[in-house]
Amino acid sequence: MHRQELLKFLREHRTRFMDEAGYVQRAIGYIEKHEDCFYRELWPVHVTGSAWVINPGRNRILMMHHKKHDQWFQPGGHADGDADIVRVALRETSEETGIDLSQIKLLELNIFDVDIHSIPAIGNEPQHYHVDIRFLLEIDDSVPVPGNEESHQVLWVNLYEVARYNNNRSTYRMLVKTRQLRNMLAA
Repeated sequence: MHRQELLKFLREHRTRFMDEAGYVQRAIGYIEKHEDCFYRELWPVHVTGSAWVINPGRNRILMMHHKKHDQWFQPGGHADGDADIVRVALRETSEETGIDLSQIKLLELNIFDVDIHSIPAIGNEPQHYHVDIRFLLEIDDSVPVPGNEESHQVLWVNLYEVARYNNNRSTYRMLVKTRQLRNMLAA
């Protein structure tokens, strides 16, 4: 995937959430104007990739307690110049969970969720924004999750307990989408 492919996927992405639809339009406008949008050095906004990781039973979500931000999030991170945002999401998931890429399955190439959020100033980095492109991944929840130095803890959280760890709007959207996915599979 490259910048033009990402723009195509964004234009094709459909959501019932008004906030996400707004993020998609803002992301398209921003990415069209900035060829270097995948570099973290581009201030005050750059593109990141993350993953909503579910287990095969679709009843658990993999969450990490991020050291730098002291909050629970899904795995993800900076593209560092890599325009293949799917590869970024997969790489970041592997790095942050300590799980080998061979154990991580991309469930669909389509975008799962789009969010634009503020990152507070930390150290030498000023306050800035991430245009976060999210993909749906699956990992067998029986595979050990060693984590890495970026997180205090990485663990599987029951679908109905995720809001206790992170109750922001974007997590809510992904939970609703996961419940819909579970209902479709059950039908």
